[in-house]
Amino acid sequence: MRDLGAGFRYLLKGQRWVARHGKQYGFGLLPGLITLVLYAAALVALAVWGEGFVAWATPFADDWSSPWSGLFRGFLTVVLFALGLLLSVLTFTAMTLLVGQPFYESLSEKVDRDVSPDGTAPESNLPLWRELWISGRDSLRIVVRALVWAVLLFALGFVPVLGQTVVPVIGFFVTGFFLTEELTAVALQRRGVELRERLGLLRSRKTLVWGFGTPLGLAFLVPFVAGFLMPGAVAGATLMARDLLGEETAGDGAEEPEAQDARS
Repeated sequence: MRDLGAGFRYLLKGQRWVARHGKQYGFGLLPGLITLVLYAAALVALAVWGEGFVAWATPFADDWSSPWSGLFRGFLTVVLFALGLLLSVLTFTAMTLLVGQPFYESLSEKVDRDVSPDGTAPESNLPLWRELWISGRDSLRIVVRALVWAVLLFALGFVPVLGQTVVPVIGFFVTGFFLTEELTAVALQRRGVELRERLGLLRSRKTLVWGFGTPLGLAFLVPFVAGFLMPGAVAGATLMARDLLGEETAGDGAEEPEAQDARS
């Protein structure tokens, strides 16, 4: 439970860091807002034409007596939109990081320099095209894993009671894990940490990861919030990546949560 609170405090620390660096925050809004507009357009299209798609995909229900055909197709339309919403949350971070890769790399480096005792930050020394390739490749692998979970949870959603209570909660924790992986990848890739090792680090501190990513995933469900939170989320994930690797952190706003607990 203590790690849950620590993860949430890293999220708050990241937001405070970008609030103190207004120029970085303003420029960092652009990738998130661009991705948000694209995803919002896709969800609106799904809401407008989803019912027609369900009707086209279920011709066997044409001969059903009223009201069963309408209820069945209405239920499937709601489920389809819910699945689209879940997938948008799961993939939003990956797409935003891909769109804003150069900026978020720069932002993460600035956070590292700000909180590092010697004022330095790890550098990848890779050309931009290589960084984009690695980021895109790893993001695709994470999206595939997230899609597998999404399909599984979608199927479990049909289980009476369990599907309406436990499954949504599990879904938010799964979303939080994958969001955190994508965000910490900015700092960890720069340190040469491969995807398999990153996943191992996150699994070893799952409560810390959930404390960071689950509230963020919930916030991302609110329209337009995701775009505004992304710069601070990247900053907070950089701070958490230092914790996962056991790197020494100094400076105001980067103090370890455990140290704060000890004095409180």
